[in-house]
Amino acid sequence: MGARITSVHDNGCAPLFIQGSPLHGIHYTSKVASAQVKSSILLAGLYAEGETRVTEPYISRNHSEIMLRSFGADIRTEGTTAVIQPVKELFANKIQVPGDISSAAFFLCAGLMIPNSEILIRHVGINPTRDGILRVCRDMGADLTIVNASTGDGEPTADILVRSSALHGTVIGGAIIPTLIDELPMIAAMACFAEGETVIKDAAELKVKESNRIDVMVRNLTAMGADVTETEDGMIIRGGRPLHGAVIDSKLDHRIAMTFAVTALCSEGETEILGAECVNISYPQFYEDLKRLMV
Repeated sequence: MGARITSVHDNGCAPLFIQGSPLHGIHYTSKVASAQVKSSILLAGLYAEGETRVTEPYISRNHSEIMLRSFGADIRTEGTTAVIQPVKELFANKIQVPGDISSAAFFLCAGLMIPNSEILIRHVGINPTRDGILRVCRDMGADLTIVNASTGDGEPTADILVRSSALHGTVIGGAIIPTLIDELPMIAAMACFAEGETVIKDAAELKVKESNRIDVMVRNLTAMGADVTETEDGMIIRGGRPLHGAVIDSKLDHRIAMTFAVTALCSEGETEILGAECVNISYPQFYEDLKRLMV
């Protein structure tokens, strides 16, 4: 796009030295469906000369596109390609931010896993590029109901009602992966309490999150007695075995810590989570909210 960016230590890493320069539009084809990459290029495209396109193998979450459109940007989607034109002016707007489904996922799964549970989670975003966990839960036999669905401000929302369910294994892969990439650790743990085999594939991106989530999940679930096998791009979970408490190394990954806090509630004995305070990255009140649901 014409940017002038150099690595200060000439090793391809931060710190970076960035000099102002005119940008021009490009057509970028991403090897992975990454909303972070897509959004960065689209934001640059707002002030570049000519049209900018980003093509992904599957559509990643599209919150940036919805927001930019509401601000007056000329942006559209063609299949798995997002297209943006340069803009002279954007206009302020009131944005209603729905509840984060990635944070809601821990309570959603807790309600399905823990016997005699019923949880209503209000005003959760159910954007189709983010709702994969709802589809997987239904595939696994979850008692899950969408209530008060709305598309008021461009971002669809709903209340989600879940009840304890007899779950069964499923296969998770392909186009659904970008819609639930952050929820896969919790889904993997939930699969341990489902009958039969669950296969997670096409999820190699888990290796480059806050931790290598494939390796961390397999190691920690195994320590709790689960029958889990790591694969090149995911894992295979054979459910139905009782789990027991263990010392869990979160690797300071907030989603790992939250996943095992919920898993511990369904396991015999005591579980210790090392680095448990890392939940503050995304959900500082998580443990208080989880405790409040336990009666």
